[in-house]
Amino acid sequence: MDIETLRARHPDHWMRACAIRTLTLDAVAAANSGHSGMPMGMADVATVLFEKHLNFDPAAPRWANRDRFILSAGHGSMLIYSLLYLTGYADVTLEQIKNFRQWGAITAGHPEYGHVAGVETTTGPLGQGIANAVGFAIAEENLRARWGSKIVDHYTYVIAGDGCLMEGVSQEAIGLAGKQKLSRLIVLWDDNGITIDGKVSIADVTDQKARFAASGWNVLSCDGHDPEDIDRALTAAKASDRPTMIACKTHIALGHAAQDTSKGHGALTDAAQMAAAKAGYGWTAAPFEIPADIKAQWEAMGARGADAHAAWAGRLAALSPAKQAEFARIFAGDAPAKLASVIRGVKKAAVESLPKLATRASSEKVLAAVNPVMGETLGGSADLTGSNNTKTADLGVFTPEDRKGRYVYYGIREHGMAAAMNGMALHGGVRPYGGTFMCFTDYARPSMRLSALMGIPVVYVMTHDSIGLGEDGPTHQPVEHLAISRSTPNTLVIRPADLVETAEAWEVALTQKSTPTVLALSRQNLPAVRKTHTNTNMVAKGAYVLAESVAKRQVILIATGSEVEIALKAKDALEADGIGTRVVSMPSMELFAQQDEAYRRKVLPPGPARVAIEAGVRQGWDRWLLGERGREAKAGFVGMSSFGASAPMERLYKEFGITAENAVAVAKSLI
Repeated sequence: MDIETLRARHPDHWMRACAIRTLTLDAVAAANSGHSGMPMGMADVATVLFEKHLNFDPAAPRWANRDRFILSAGHGSMLIYSLLYLTGYADVTLEQIKNFRQWGAITAGHPEYGHVAGVETTTGPLGQGIANAVGFAIAEENLRARWGSKIVDHYTYVIAGDGCLMEGVSQEAIGLAGKQKLSRLIVLWDDNGITIDGKVSIADVTDQKARFAASGWNVLSCDGHDPEDIDRALTAAKASDRPTMIACKTHIALGHAAQDTSKGHGALTDAAQMAAAKAGYGWTAAPFEIPADIKAQWEAMGARGADAHAAWAGRLAALSPAKQAEFARIFAGDAPAKLASVIRGVKKAAVESLPKLATRASSEKVLAAVNPVMGETLGGSADLTGSNNTKTADLGVFTPEDRKGRYVYYGIREHGMAAAMNGMALHGGVRPYGGTFMCFTDYARPSMRLSALMGIPVVYVMTHDSIGLGEDGPTHQPVEHLAISRSTPNTLVIRPADLVETAEAWEVALTQKSTPTVLALSRQNLPAVRKTHTNTNMVAKGAYVLAESVAKRQVILIATGSEVEIALKAKDALEADGIGTRVVSMPSMELFAQQDEAYRRKVLPPGPARVAIEAGVRQGWDRWLLGERGREAKAGFVGMSSFGASAPMERLYKEFGITAENAVAVAKSLI
């Protein structure tokens, strides 16, 4: 449908949609950067969605039962900023629009969760939003089953572009969504046939509608500029028992000289071309000016949600006080009061029995105690359930037949799993954790980085954390992965040494509100190293003195996880030679760095030689080896400097020199 026909048939809709187009043109021009074409092309779809379908309340942007709107094609961020401003979200002011992409503005180049009310997830890395949306939809299904449709009953809508659908994570996501029949998930595909390099056809021939259909989706099509056709498709999508993809045929940069070209993807800043586009729209207002009648129509859309919100609040208030408190707790992300006592119970039992366990098995024991008292946990694994030890007997399995199940079989989809867990955490009301091998953090990395960037407490259960996994060889043996995870801002990496430390690690992870946690867990059995009970969570300190020197202290051995037992053996040998040796367990460098300087210097005082022992690369260790003030101690490292090899674990540790004997030799060379 051409512009003149659209203007004639749907004049009110047309002007509402052009408010998005003109704000986009003005903001991108003022910033002299950005992406104009997608908001201009999808303005009609977004207008119909917000006017006729999306359930939201700008006065209560965190309302638990709102519909979620996710702009997966995050480069078109002026679409969502325009929508939020027009419908009356208080923090998206006209000044924020005018300062698009500028220092201090909340209107960042790509939408960022936590900066702007109404932005449900950080998008921009293509494919993340549609994959997050699967997690949002899983959380909605699970919570609706547990709380009933009077309390939880909403949709997740996604606008995704060609780039989102080309990214590999999109297939992981849509395959999972199709299998799970997530009927409350609706994806609006901006089918404009254009990418940065040119037409989509220069790089891709995929029949996207056939791909979604083959993955178990309901597939519809519409004219992405005809409001009646868009409304028809959205109405049909909501009636489906499967997730729906609507192929919205659109023109990128509609009405601009760059329409239907790759130039239309980016910043359209030419003043004459902007003026011509606005004239074609019939738009006569000044830059950044929205005529009062059009703004009022948009604000009426926003006000519509207040009644639905109030009705929902009444239904929530009808629940018992205990249930209301529980609902508030899980959406606030607070751990249950019982968690601390449950963790203490696991620790007490551990010091009484001193089990020799792989820390992945220790993790399973902790989860078996925690999951029954923390009903919001939602676990899973990327096809390694028996190896990751992530499923406990009480969880049940999340399926189309059992939405109350709290365990997701993600299949071989590490990236999709991580992205979905981000969506679950962002939705609220659930605490996601998921497992794979530590080496395969590589496959999950983009979403793990976004967990940290967004500040959401996803728990990554990463097992088989070193050459200790043995015969599977270097393809599966993580060497650099601890360092990579530790170098990621706002990420806790915890590598426990035994059952007690693993219990404490889980307590730390499950009480985080704005930081993801990577639990690095061993395949091989490890002896108990914490043999005396204390109520204090020592892992929460990051590092602590595990064994004090007997003779005059000359050496401090610092170790993590499976290498703590090696440090203790080395200490015995050094003490036998009259060399006083302290052993420090350092399960988390990040938590140790958060302690005050006095505590850190008490654990690692200047003077004695320091040797770190860890079956990974040295990167990240020098702060603690050399001292925070530099050259506080002579330092050595016992660990990896190359990839591993295929052999039994014991042989590998010997061949790579990660032994008590080598630790003793390194220590002696420093004193």
